[in-house]
Amino acid sequence: MLGTIVNAIAIIAGGICGVFLRKGIPEGYKATIMQGLGLSVFVIGLSGALETGDILLMISSVVIGTIIGEMAKIEDRLENVGKWLETKVGNKEGGIAKGFVTASLIYCVGAMAIMGALESGLTGNHEILLAKSLIDGISAIIFSSTLGIGVAFSGIAVFIYQGLITITATFMKPFLVETVIAEMSAIGGLLIIGIASNIMEVKRIKVGNMLPAVFIPIIYYIVQPYILKLVGLIGF
Repeated sequence: MLGTIVNAIAIIAGGICGVFLRKGIPEGYKATIMQGLGLSVFVIGLSGALETGDILLMISSVVIGTIIGEMAKIEDRLENVGKWLETKVGNKEGGIAKGFVTASLIYCVGAMAIMGALESGLTGNHEILLAKSLIDGISAIIFSSTLGIGVAFSGIAVFIYQGLITITATFMKPFLVETVIAEMSAIGGLLIIGIASNIMEVKRIKVGNMLPAVFIPIIYYIVQPYILKLVGLIGF
């Protein structure tokens, strides 16, 4: 859990620092900076999504995962947490929900978040998450300078999300082969493209409701041998 703790602290610290810079940045600059960040996030997501070795699995995972996410209303729940934070912090900052949801999704669905948390749980190696902490801390300064204090609160979401993956990895070790991790990361990259669309306000995509898609490859590789055995018995 060390890597996750450091990561969460880096985001919170970066988010707080960015808030102090916020008032010194003209509105026009903020809009252009957000567009630049959106383009950068898009490239990061695209490079990750193209790493998939099974496009049909990616499509199926997104469809099934989105259905699960829509039923669970994950996006609405994240926004409700952000709005609750707004009531606690006050109305001076405003827009906390947007900053919280956007930053939480960016920091949670990336390849480094998934692979780093898994490696932390499987081997106790925190190098990926420590590197991610440095990147996230710097980007949190930039994001919070435009999106506000909500970015800092996303550190809590990262702590819970990556912490659960790290703990679960110790129990799922037999199934977390290289292929599974690669497909999880590729799907995470696809979702990041959706986040980029939201940042640039091209098209509002409920990326939060797609989060379960990241974990569908695990289920697929667990049930795959039984499906093949069943197909063999039927004679197809």
